[in-house]
This record gives sequence, structure tokens and C-alpha cells, in this order.
Amino acid sequence: MKSKGLKYGIALTFIILVLLGANLLFGSVHIPANAVWSILTGHAVEKASWSFIIWESRIPQALTALLCGAALAASGLMLQTAFNNPLAGPSILGINSGASLGVALVMLAGGGTIATGVFSLSGFFSVILGAFIGSMIVMGVILFFSTLIKSNIMLLITGIMIGYITSSAISLLNFFATAEGVHSYIIWGMGNFGGVSLHQLPYFAGICVAGLLFSILLIKPLNALLLGTRYAENLGVNIRRTRNLLLIATGLLTSVTTAFCGPIAFIGLAIPHVSRLMLGTSNHNSLLPVTLLTGGAIALLCNLICVLPGESGVIPLNAVTPILGAPVIIYVIVNQRKIQYFN
Repeated sequence: MKSKGLKYGIALTFIILVLLGANLLFGSVHIPANAVWSILTGHAVEKASWSFIIWESRIPQALTALLCGAALAASGLMLQTAFNNPLAGPSILGINSGASLGVALVMLAGGGTIATGVFSLSGFFSVILGAFIGSMIVMGVILFFSTLIKSNIMLLITGIMIGYITSSAISLLNFFATAEGVHSYIIWGMGNFGGVSLHQLPYFAGICVAGLLFSILLIKPLNALLLGTRYAENLGVNIRRTRNLLLIATGLLTSVTTAFCGPIAFIGLAIPHVSRLMLGTSNHNSLLPVTLLTGGAIALLCNLICVLPGESGVIPLNAVTPILGAPVIIYVIVNQRKIQYFN
């Protein structure tokens, strides 16, 4: 199984490199391939604007897509294992909605600023803080209900209901907000990997990498959870502490991706299933790395599809991800009796 995971890892790495190149070559502005290579190698090109587009737009956007896809895929995998439910994910359980509500409170109610008697925070950092607090609160509520509700289906329905509540709150905020605030929030809600500038990329990448490394450290307790909570406890796993660590990891990854890129649908839900179907195992030693790579590759593919119209415009990200993700979920639902995920 390790050799199978290694083969898929190498293949996915090659696919990611190809997609990274394609993301640099294609966009709303046509730039010849030789000019792109000259820019990357530090040589002068015919138009100075081409260098600006590559360095300030396409490279940050491609790297953001790669990191965001990996982060959402890891979050989905950890939640599905923690709740022993193949339909668990940041969007289904309301975590994205919680992050969206936090962003709505900042953008629509706070005018883009978080202010208290002690300090004031504005700009992207206020949006990140709002998204993080919103997602953490919803995750905390979900984990609280998980101690009361034994049925995974009922817990899933509870998460959906929490998502409806947060959506209602967002609707009220939109109703009372200014037209400019509503427009900004709607654009943010469509999803876009281009929201991270070259200056902001180190901060975004740093948080994502920290969250991904954190998730890798949780591989052993995640594998123990596959056996059930009773067996995991017998193996010395502290269930409560593990769930709290999962809360922090998924909250961190979901909040930073939602804050910068908007509430992206289906990647966190569908990618873990794609990886399981490829590997035929739920062992996180190989499943988690392959899930990270698959998430990055699919996000790069979605970003490439978004810019294919060229000068005609850019397709909203959330108009593309359901086309790729929904068929996977339908396949899982139809074949759930034949597919053994958590064993």
C-alpha cells in the first residue's frame, strides 16, 4: 500500500507541476510561453506589464490555489474521520457558514474594521480574524453536539441546521447593509484564488503550511479513530484532546482559506473520497499526503478553468467546483454499500 501511495504521490506531483505551468501560461491577457520563461529566469521581455502580471497576479494566484486546495482537502479528511461520516466537510457541517458569518459581521456590520476599547484592526487581518472566530465557534458547537448526539446522521443534520441559522444571520446583515458593502460581500462569496497579493502570500502560506503540518502530526490519532473511540482509548489516545486538536487544525485551515478566497464549495468534501477511491484504503499514512496533493491539483485545475474565457472575463470559482465535486458525492451516496471507508 505504501508503494501505491508513493506512485500516486509522484504522479500527482508531476500533474501539479504541469498545472502550475498552465496557470502561468493562460489568463485574461495572452503572454507567449517564451516570454513567461524569460520572466521566470529574470530576463527582460517585450512588455513590462507582462512581468507585473506574472509576478503580481499569476504566481500568487497559482500558489494560493495549490495551498488552498490542500488545506480544504485536509480539513475535509480530518472531519470525515473525526465524525466517522463520509458526508462531513467544512461546508456541510456549517464551518464555512460560520466563517462567512464572521466575515459578514466584519465587512457588513463593522465596515471592514474590528474595534474594541483596547485595539482596532482593519483590512485583511480583520477579515481573517472574523473568519477564524466564526469557524471556531461553529466547530465548537458541532463538537459539543457530538457529545450529546450519538447518531452520525443526526449530527450531520444538526450541522446543516447550524448552517441555515448562520445563513439567515448573513441575510439579515445583507438586508441592513449598504449597497457597497453587499456588493463587496457578494463578490467575496463567489470564491476567487486571486485575493492574495504577492505581499500577503507569505502570511497566507505560513498559516496554511502550519495547519497542514499540524494535520500531518495528527495521522496516528486519526488512524486510531478509524477503529472507534473505545479502541482508540484502549490504544492510549485521548479522545477529547484529539478532537480539540482537530478543531484547531480544521478551524485554522478553513478560516484562512475562507477569509482570503471566499467560501469554496465541494473541494473539502469531495477530494478525500477521490483519494480513498484511488488508494483503496483509509490509512492516513498514505491517504493524507495523497489527499493534500489531490486537493492542490484539483484547485489548480479549477483555477485554470476559471481563466479559460480569456479576455471575455473570469468565471466565478464556485461555479466550477460543484461541476467537479458533485458527481463524486453522488457516486459515493449511490455506492455507499459497496465502499468501505472507515474500517
